[in-house]
Amino acid sequence: MHENEISEKIIGAAIEVHRILGPGLLESVYEDALCHELHLRGVQFVRQQSVPIPFKGIKLGTDLRLDLLVEGKVIVDLKAKEELSIIDKPKLLTYLRLSEKSLGLIINFHVEVLRDGISRVVNKLVE
Repeated sequence: MHENEISEKIIGAAIEVHRILGPGLLESVYEDALCHELHLRGVQFVRQQSVPIPFKGIKLGTDLRLDLLVEGKVIVDLKAKEELSIIDKPKLLTYLRLSEKSLGLIINFHVEVLRDGISRVVNKLVE
């Protein structure tokens, strides 16, 4: 399945979670709910995936921790805050580069309409 198809499934599941729960809860609540919704839809994912950080021929002692890795291809960075910070998108791009993935989604559930809380970050994605 292509990354764009996977992202459609993730966004559909996130919209359902937001429709039922609304804004204002903790990020961990949305992560639990989104994982359950993805599971119900038959979408494969790994929570809190550990990714080693390579640096000049070694692997650093501290790994990256991805909120969700969906279908082994799309990184999902979950948020529940008033506004994204200016570093959120560059941070996800770094995660994409270091994990050799092409597409990431930032999903901020702390918005009135979820489509306003979704940001797509691309790293050499072949359409």
